[in-house]
Amino acid sequence: MSDLVLSAEDIEALTGYANATKQLQVLHRRGYHRAFINRTGRVVLERAHYEAVASGEAPATQIEGSRKTANLTFLHKAA
Repeated sequence: MSDLVLSAEDIEALTGYANATKQLQVLHRRGYHRAFINRTGRVVLERAHYEAVASGEAPATQIEGSRKTANLTFLHKAA
C-alpha cells in the first residue's frame, strides 16, 4: 500500500487481530471512526487520521447525539 494509509501489518499490530471485522471494531472503539473495510476485505485507515487521533488533534469519540436512534414512540401510544 502507500504512505497514505496504514499497512495491513500496522493495523494488525495496532489492534492485535488479523480478522478485518475484529480490527474494525477495535479501531472504532479507539476513536478511528474513518476506518473501513474495502472491497477486497482489508481494513483501510488513513495515516493522517491515525496520527490526528493518536496525537489528540482529532476527537477520539463521536460527537454526542450524532448517532441515529430508532423512533419507537408509536409503541407507547398503543393503549
